[in-house]
Amino acid sequence: MTKKKLFEDIKRHPARIYRTPNDVLRDRRFADIERLEILRAWREVEEVAADVNEIDAIIAELQTRLYASGHAAE
Repeated sequence: MTKKKLFEDIKRHPARIYRTPNDVLRDRRFADIERLEILRAWREVEEVAADVNEIDAIIAELQTRLYASGHAAE
């Protein structure tokens, strides 16, 4: 499976690949901007409030990291 296909599959069903949103941060296959996209996709499909809050906190952390490094998050 190519990285691009894997990335698209993960964005469609992130909870099938990762047990928690924090696991996205530990996945070294992807850059921060890709991790941010995965988390945003997960946020869109997540219905459990506790997980939504966790995802929002991780997204904020990644955005801070991206802005600090000079990369603009989309």
